[in-house]
Amino acid sequence: MAEDLVVSKGSKVEQYDSLISQIKGLLDGETDVVANLANVVAALKEQFGWFWVGFYLVKKNELVLGPFQGPVACTRIRYGRGVCGASWEQEKTLIVPDVEKFPGHIACSSLSRSEIVVPVVRDGKVIGVLDVDSSELDEFDTVDQKYLEQIISLIVF
Repeated sequence: MAEDLVVSKGSKVEQYDSLISQIKGLLDGETDVVANLANVVAALKEQFGWFWVGFYLVKKNELVLGPFQGPVACTRIRYGRGVCGASWEQEKTLIVPDVEKFPGHIACSSLSRSEIVVPVVRDGKVIGVLDVDSSELDEFDTVDQKYLEQIISLIVF
């Protein structure tokens, strides 16, 4: 199934619409959460070519690095720290057009210029975050938010 992933171009909405149906196919029947997170990350990275795409999972009082694609990343992030920790604390998606202007930004790479972090909420509790970084300023918008939140809702934890 993974070899069937087709990178379509077109508008951002068209790309997400195509990708969501492919992600549904990747997730269909697979119960292993790590495998599913890895495939979602790979599909997003392949489709959009973003600098870094990955999950951090809540373990005790920290976010711990999960499946990702991109350069080496920060392994642990404390509650409330950086964009990921702030998204966890605020329990909402954060779109950061310029990471240099975000108070307390954690610079895992100086090549990251903008970021979107989507919390993974189950049973009213944040259990992880999807973190996406771009090497371009102002890469992410409410279209990304809408579709990334939809993709997160497809994953069974």
